[in-house]
Amino acid sequence: MSALRFTKMHGAGNDFVVLDGLRDALPPLEPIAALLGDRHFGVGFDQLLVVRAATGAGDFRMEIFNADGSQVEMCANGIRCFFKYLRDSGHTSEAAVRVETLSGVVVPRWAGGDAGEARISVDMGPPVLAPAKIPTTLGDGSGDGPVLDVPLEVLGETLTVSSISMGNPHCITMVDDVDAFPVGRFGPAIENHPAFPNRVNVEFVQLVDRGHLRQRTFERGTGETLACGSGACAVAVASMLRGVVDSELRIELRGGELEIAWQGGAQSVFMTGPAASVFSGEIEIGEG
Repeated sequence: MSALRFTKMHGAGNDFVVLDGLRDALPPLEPIAALLGDRHFGVGFDQLLVVRAATGAGDFRMEIFNADGSQVEMCANGIRCFFKYLRDSGHTSEAAVRVETLSGVVVPRWAGGDAGEARISVDMGPPVLAPAKIPTTLGDGSGDGPVLDVPLEVLGETLTVSSISMGNPHCITMVDDVDAFPVGRFGPAIENHPAFPNRVNVEFVQLVDRGHLRQRTFERGTGETLACGSGACAVAVASMLRGVVDSELRIELRGGELEIAWQGGAQSVFMTGPAASVFSGEIEIGEG
């Protein structure tokens, strides 16, 4: 048997297993992602984060895996935990670093806290509004976007949805009561809808007031999670473009709250939220 070292972390309840590819020689991850992610027989995670050496313009590189072994472009809650891990493990003492992801370089910045729970702000870059780049065929599937308040036929019903990419694709629909809405029924159907060729993360959102939204997220390849940071950014952008919220707001998720700010246009979206370490350990993964 081979022992694999890991750290368990969470950002607003969105939980991760972190593997350190700078410290340890790691096995191929796709075959063991399901074991690590299993909450009964493994460690349990929403996504697996892997620390790697930078290959281009960044200081470090973050790989993100779902339990099914598929890779993900970006995870905003994950990058906050990733940055906290870099500092906790002694890989950096900088107040900000450049992290390479499949969606480009993202910059997390230390915003305070301690060894238990930190607050970290992330420059998420500008939102992607062009349908072809999200990607989605909603609307006419062309042009610069945005894709706002368009009909989507799903499970025999017509939902009104918007679509934004924050490095990964999101579909947003407003609901009257986010707690009562059947997320488990509509989430998988929208995730795999043919309007989204790369599948999609789905946000169900309730407007409380101009500075406050409530959100539930069904993440592609994972299912419903307690929080989704990139989803919160997409929700904020769509809501700002629709004119129903202010340029700074808080988004209440099942696992905590995130603060999102965007000044519009080509400006970056900024997200601030918590990152916490839970425990570290080793798991046996078979012959290695």
